[in-house]
Amino acid sequence: MKIYLVGGAVRDKLLDLEVKDRDWVVVGATEKAMLDLGYRRADSDFPVFLHPETGEEYALARRETKTGPGYKGFDISAGPDVTLEEDLIRRDLTINAIAEDEQGNIIDPFNGRDDLNDGMLRHVSPAFVEDPVRLLRIARFAAKLGQWGFRVAHGTHALMKKMAAADDVHALRRERIWQELQRALSESQPWRFFEVLHRCGALQTILPEMASEMGDIQGHGRAQASKVMEPLQRVTQKSSSPEARYTCASYQAVVNAADSTLNLPLEKSYRELLELTVSLGPDFDRALEADAEGILTFLEKGRALQQRERFQLLITVCSALWPDQAEAICPRYAAALQAISEISAQALQAEGLSGPALGQALRERRLQAVAEVLAG
Repeated sequence: MKIYLVGGAVRDKLLDLEVKDRDWVVVGATEKAMLDLGYRRADSDFPVFLHPETGEEYALARRETKTGPGYKGFDISAGPDVTLEEDLIRRDLTINAIAEDEQGNIIDPFNGRDDLNDGMLRHVSPAFVEDPVRLLRIARFAAKLGQWGFRVAHGTHALMKKMAAADDVHALRRERIWQELQRALSESQPWRFFEVLHRCGALQTILPEMASEMGDIQGHGRAQASKVMEPLQRVTQKSSSPEARYTCASYQAVVNAADSTLNLPLEKSYRELLELTVSLGPDFDRALEADAEGILTFLEKGRALQQRERFQLLITVCSALWPDQAEAICPRYAAALQAISEISAQALQAEGLSGPALGQALRERRLQAVAEVLAG
């Protein structure tokens, strides 16, 4: 039995990046041997096991043969006769098909280190086209590594176009699309996820509403970002929030499609921020013309006092969507929020107010405070 560190851990180690997760491949072992050593099964369908102490994943080296449509249409063989190279050749990109043995020696049968040095996202073998999930993964790697100039190899782009035109892309589950998109949103250049998928034609199937906003496909290469991605670029400079980034990326598509989810399984935090932006964004765009009533209503609808962190995300998103007004508008909202936060219901109760009269007085004083901010 031989054990190798593989995949992203080796890639990131060679790039001098933080290694967050480690995956291992075991050559020359059987499932029974793994269980006898105390490893626990991690998956009922695949020969993947959890280390009894570290909990890290150890997979038996395996071969995969395409037998049917979709990303599940594979026959898997994981006998002790499967070699390390046979396991590595089934992987997506050369930079992910590098292994390290227990002595620290690098095994690189597909020249992944050269592609790391050249900044190239290149497929390992023609079998790349057999799994449509790889379209999502290569787009995510473009988002992760784009800041260092990584780009999709021309031959790989050609295969991606072939995949985008095939039926298998329709088999991608919405949950998996959302999983990869979410991960891309946390990377340094999240807009590249959408651009790579758009340039190969896959975005039209995966997220047709966004593809329509991005316009005509510009072809392969490191072209400038689509104009619809500019808000995402701006918000990425200011916030690491995936909710804020997704809202900026999808805002125009959501408005035009009148569909707040774009048929994706959004978590509540994403959906709420997006819907709030759709509702209040136009008011932000017109805020320089707003009177005290308009400013206070925006703060109230945005629940600025009750949910300050989310409200600040709303302001950050709106600033990215409407940057020309943001410099003048944001201080106005900040000052108004500070002014109304100093007026408490408890103070008015101490004056003997209660019930509807309390609520009316509270709003009138807040309105007066906002008016003073605007006048000052």
